[in-house]
Amino acid sequence: QVQLVESGGGSVQAGGSLRLSCAASGARYSSMCMAWFRQAPGKEREVVARIFSQAGTTYYADSLKGRFTISQVNAQNTVYLQMNSLQPDDTAMYYCAALFRLGRYGGTCLSGSEYNYWGQGTQVTVSS
Repeated sequence: QVQLVESGGGSVQAGGSLRLSCAASGARYSSMCMAWFRQAPGKEREVVARIFSQAGTTYYADSLKGRFTISQVNAQNTVYLQMNSLQPDDTAMYYCAALFRLGRYGGTCLSGSEYNYWGQGTQVTVSS
């Protein structure tokens, strides 16, 4: 059974930085894709960033481009999210997600419904 363990959340002031980590254990092969989602109180969950594990292709939500960077250590099924210039609007619970499957995959890995494993979430709070 695959388990995702997140770390690195916390409280920072506006303009500060945080680095989130997500390590997948129990996997017998590399993930297809991994992503970070976030959900703020009263808002829907949204994709923050996604990376295809083999190609390294990344995606960022438009509002986050230039501030957030997703990276991975593929062999370790570990993904990071470097968050810079944090703003109060970035306050949310951040979730790591991973899709483990064999064979070809034609999805975008941008929808939460595509993922079969989720972390427990890590809180990020940004104060003004």
